[in-house]
Amino acid sequence: QVRLVESGGGLVQAGGSLRLSCAASANIDSISAEGWYRQAPGKQRELVATTTSGGNTNYADSVKGRFTISRDNAKNTVYLQMNSLKPEDTAVYYCYVRRLLSYQYDYWGQGTQVTVSS
Repeated sequence: QVRLVESGGGLVQAGGSLRLSCAASANIDSISAEGWYRQAPGKQRELVATTTSGGNTNYADSVKGRFTISRDNAKNTVYLQMNSLKPEDTAVYYCYVRRLLSYQYDYWGQGTQVTVSS
């Protein structure tokens, strides 16, 4: 069973930066998309950033220009570079990888806490 292991979360002051990593325990083929969601206390999980196998990237309006998603194929790792962090970015961040075969299957990470202090 493939696992996604996240790292890089922590406590940072407003205006600071963090880089989240999401490493797959084994190579995953037939990836159609991967990315990051986040969930703040009392709020629904929301999409932060995605990248597709076709090279398209999408960002939530609230993070455009501040966050960048990228991938290192050799390391089976997807990253989320977060700059100019704001207190409202505080949340648990989850990575996912979507496989598309004859069916769709999503792998999820365990989540990593990001806390931005004002």
